[in-house]
Parts: sequence; C-alpha cells; structure tokens
Amino acid sequence: MKTNNTPKSMRLHIGIFGKRNAGKSSLTNAITHQETSIVSEQAGTTTDAVEKTMEMLPLGAVVLIDTAGIDDTGALGKERVKKSKKITERTDIAIIVSDYDGWNEYDFELAKTFNENNIPIVAVINKTDIKQPEKEKIKKITEKANFVVTTSVKTDKSLVEKIREALIRCVPEDYINPPAILENIAEKDDTVILVTPIDKEAPKGRLILPQVNVLRELLDNNCVAVVVTEKQLENALKALKNKPKCVITDSQAFKTVAEIVPEDIAMTSFSILFARLKGDLKTFYEGAKQIDKLSDGDRVLICESCTHHPIEDDIGRVKIPNLLKKKTGKKLVIDNVSSHEFPENIGDYKLIVHCGGCMTNRREILSRMNKAREKGVPITNYGIAISYCLGICERAMKPFLNGK
Repeated sequence: MKTNNTPKSMRLHIGIFGKRNAGKSSLTNAITHQETSIVSEQAGTTTDAVEKTMEMLPLGAVVLIDTAGIDDTGALGKERVKKSKKITERTDIAIIVSDYDGWNEYDFELAKTFNENNIPIVAVINKTDIKQPEKEKIKKITEKANFVVTTSVKTDKSLVEKIREALIRCVPEDYINPPAILENIAEKDDTVILVTPIDKEAPKGRLILPQVNVLRELLDNNCVAVVVTEKQLENALKALKNKPKCVITDSQAFKTVAEIVPEDIAMTSFSILFARLKGDLKTFYEGAKQIDKLSDGDRVLICESCTHHPIEDDIGRVKIPNLLKKKTGKKLVIDNVSSHEFPENIGDYKLIVHCGGCMTNRREILSRMNKAREKGVPITNYGIAISYCLGICERAMKPFLNGK
C-alpha cells in the first residue's frame, strides 16, 4: 500500500489548537503548502475542524487537524469549543499556537488535558515579527510543553523545518514502532486462511479495510494467504496439504466457520485482531463477560467508528442487538452512535460494544475506554461480543490468551 493511500486511522493525528487569531490556520497552510484553511484577520474564522492528510517525511502519513479557537464566545462559539475539545480525544501530538503574549488560561487548560493523557505538546509562539515573547512566559510554557518553537508564520522561512524537528522529537514510540496486527499469530511461511464473506456490507469490488490490512501484513511477512468466502472454507481446508496456522474470519461468519474449522486449528476474527491493535484486549474480553449480567431495561451503547447508511441486517443496528437479546433473554434498550460521536452520559449504560475501530486511531479508542473505566461501565468489542453470544469466545480468544 502506498503511503499516500494510507487510511486516516493508521496516520499520525496532529491537532492544532489555541485561541482565536493566534495563527492556527496560517500554520496549517504553511505546513501543507496549500490554502487548506481560510485565513483572516477577523477572529473566529475557523468554525469547524479542518482535516488535511499529507506526507510529512520522515514521519510519513499524517493528519493535520486545524480547530476552532478554544476561547470562542457566544452560543455558537461554545459549540465550536466543544468540538475542538472533542478533537483532543484522537490527537497523537498536540500543537498549541499562541502569539507573543504566550498562553492564556484556555491554553493552560488544554495543556493540562494533554499532560494527563500523556499526549506530547509542541508549543508554537507565533507573531515574533511583531514582538518577541518575554522569557518568563516562555519558561511557563516550557514547563508544560515537550518542545517550544518561537516563530513568525508570515516571515520565518525555516518554519516548516522547525515544526518537523519538533514533531520528530515528540512522536510517540508506538508510532515509530507500531505493533503488528498478527503478532504471535503468524510467522514467515505460515499458511493463514482469511474468511471474507461477500455480503451487503462488503464494498462492491473491494474488501473491507481490516481484511486488506491483514492480507497486506501476511504478504509482507512472506506468509501464505488463502482468501475464501465461508462457502468455500471447507474445500480450502481439504485442498491444503498441511493444516493452516490460523483461520481469521469476519465476525459475522463466526458460527459457520467455528463449525467447519477443526478444534486443533486456531481461529479468531478480524475484529478481535483490531481490538488488540487499537485498544486493550483484556478489558474488552472482561467486558464481554458482563453480557450475562444484563437485566430488563438496561441500556446498551453500540459504537461504530465509521459512518454509513444503515442497511438491512446491519451488524451494529440489527445483528448484534438481536444476538444480545437472544443471549440474555432480556428486553434491552439499544442506542447507536457512529463516527466521532460519543455521548457524555455513558454512565447511563450497562455495557458499551465498540467496533474494531478500523476507521479511527488508537488514541480515540483508548480515550473512550478510559471514559468507560472512569464511569464503571464495561466495554467490549464487536468480534468478542459476537463470539461470546455464540458460545465460542474462549476459542476465538485462545490465540491471545495463550500468548501464541
């Protein structure tokens, strides 16, 4: 996969924050070498977050997110601030932009949030062509930020290099050395069968993203990848001279696949692989065990990281709710959210079921898991929840629980 086609969910997310008219949009345009954001002397020009994907060597694929001023006012302004703060949940590195007067209370409040969540901060003190910042103000910022850049977006010809250097110094270790999707699952020369049902949710002419990512990693690792639908799985197993190391299936075909694949062959799902890659697998696993504790009237929140029009037999809106109700025998209240939506009243729920997260980054998934933990709400994952409801969770989790 070429880096310029890297999905957003696999890119480094760089959020650009700060008060109105600090130069956030000008900085975004300077970094991208494009008129990505509207620039104006009038404060509050950026009303909604503006995202731009690009290649920033040597970091590779990144997403720049230009946000509205954190000090915006009025009814609409408060909504913009709320949206800007929401961006913090999927930010891998934060850039806080201020002018020569340094940070104000809003900037320090932002920094506190980032510090508490171990998100690196690059402080950009802009407009030094007008006035140089006081040393004492720089010192206060340095105490909270990982790196400080003093510059003028208008006149500093070395601006982009300064920002690039600061980002390199701050980039999280797990981005430099990202975990493998198939770690401890498949090694060189192993044969792995991928079961990819062609149903209404499969994009015409394409595979869904988790299937593509897993297939590519298998090829990169010089493994033998056999791709079949569930209807051809039995024939594929018979045709192989040696048994496969593992069978990885779409969660929706779990029941059929479990009945076909012999017990001595490891079996799991794409969704469970992504549960480990994007979140905390143990927490998701323990969350699934709470399904049996649900009672009549309990509310369950189902979260999807992508946005699509609901279809007949939709996995998040139909299949999983039906499985939960059948497994528990209870009258449950099911709510659905999608994309970057995540309700503030999660304490009202008895269980959260999250998708694999292929369309969002790990930072956002971990942020949601942390919020659930703080409210004492168990959270699980699509694949783990489905396997639990079907009575095959232990088998689907075995490759991970045994560390093999």
